[in-house]
Amino acid sequence: MIEAIYRCCAGADVHSKTVAVCVRRVDEAGKVHKEIRTFGTMTRDLLGLSDWLLAEGVTHLAMESTGVFWKPIYNILEGQFEIVLVNARHVKNVPGRKTDVKDCEWLAQLLQCGLLRGSFIPALPQRELRDLTRMRKQLTHEMSAVANRIHKELEDANIKLGLVATDILGVSGRRMIAALIDGETDVDKMADLACRRLRDKIPLLRLALHGKVTEHHRFMLKRLMDHLCYLEREIEQFSKQIEVASRPFTKAITALIPIPGIDLASAQNVIAEIGPNMKQYPTDAHLASWAKICPGNNESAGKRKSGTTGSGNRWLNSTLVQISWAAVHTKDSYFQAQFRRLAGRRGKKRALIAVAHSILTVIYYVLKRDLQYKELGGDYFDRLQRHKIVKYHVKRLEALGYKVEVVDQVA
Repeated sequence: MIEAIYRCCAGADVHSKTVAVCVRRVDEAGKVHKEIRTFGTMTRDLLGLSDWLLAEGVTHLAMESTGVFWKPIYNILEGQFEIVLVNARHVKNVPGRKTDVKDCEWLAQLLQCGLLRGSFIPALPQRELRDLTRMRKQLTHEMSAVANRIHKELEDANIKLGLVATDILGVSGRRMIAALIDGETDVDKMADLACRRLRDKIPLLRLALHGKVTEHHRFMLKRLMDHLCYLEREIEQFSKQIEVASRPFTKAITALIPIPGIDLASAQNVIAEIGPNMKQYPTDAHLASWAKICPGNNESAGKRKSGTTGSGNRWLNSTLVQISWAAVHTKDSYFQAQFRRLAGRRGKKRALIAVAHSILTVIYYVLKRDLQYKELGGDYFDRLQRHKIVKYHVKRLEALGYKVEVVDQVA
């Protein structure tokens, strides 16, 4: 029998309406005593649960991360007990023994024997920042969807504004769409609403703005533009609140901004997900594994079966991919060179994930060691393999019939 690590602990099986809790105690003689109770999930019931656990002398509590139902329980019990939040896939019970009572008993038994690995739960300020950044990201995705609907509605009316203007929702595009909504049909007047460099394309705009716009199109465009403006205002309000919530993390956010591809918003998103303190990740490999931004490990009988990254923190993954895409378009940067080096033989998608892995590693060491980012340059790999490159190109030129003499330049 496995030796008990905790003398008195508890396991909780959480649902939306009820929570089944098993208190498991080992006495001086080594005999196990169990008591199981079921509580409601109203605040009064959870406070009663807290009082009962304290009276029983419980020090550690384990529960599964079931949807969002664990959060109110965690918020009320936080600070009173050592709470271990576990992934439900890691603590499956024996088939045929699946009940609420059996589940909470199983959790308590695993916890008492020290067989549970807790999930990372950030402190309250980071959790609040995370809620804000995730909501802002959702609003941003919704705004992109609305912008696409506006494109489709214009196409339906045969308004080819997108073929002439790079951004139909820029200043000029919005003025023209507003004129369409107001019932304007004179293409000369609408084309004359163009400003700055778009005025050079006025003849093309006259052709693009000639379509068949009905009352239905005007109604749809009006509603979509109003919704777009609403989302823009909401995103602005969330950005202001995020600025307030991220003040405790100003140092960490500022340290990340010099990294290619990272701006203020993406730095806030990254810190909200991984936090400023890297002590919870023993190495950069642990962080990459937690984020599922590294090759998977699936091997059997000496054969490697799959290297897919798996499903991790989707909020962090999407942010890292966006950062990577911006980084590979940063001229004369290490990440651009890395992407070009890998994309030819591994494909663009794999190369982008590899760049995301490198960026996450850089983020880890910048935060862990309080370092400043130092750009290695776009010629880093050339400098690293200078003699190989020279040998390769000399061989190619000689194959074409040239006589090559290599002379080092004197500084």
